[in-house]
Amino acid sequence: MASEQFEYNLTGKEILEKEFKSGLRGYHPEEVDEFLDKVINDYSTFSQEIEALQQENIRLRAELEDAPKTVVAPSLQQSTQPAGTTNFDILKRLSNLEKHVFGNKLDDNQ
Repeated sequence: MASEQFEYNLTGKEILEKEFKSGLRGYHPEEVDEFLDKVINDYSTFSQEIEALQQENIRLRAELEDAPKTVVAPSLQQSTQPAGTTNFDILKRLSNLEKHVFGNKLDDNQ
């Protein structure tokens, strides 16, 4: 998540259970205004957090799309031959293998 921390003034339960005291002409306007200010601030905070999470989601998806390319690329750069193996070494091994498999039959055919 983004480095900033989000603080919430109210929970859903607090909003649900909030009771305003009534005055002569209804609720106390100052108390209602204070409560609504907290609600508005929380919605603003929620919007900021949603935006931050969406940006992080976009960034992580882009990293995920690039990840297989960076993992596959180093393996393509490696040679199929072990380090230090030359064509001469391969031919010598092949010759030894043929001698082992066919033995003297190769010498008799020549």
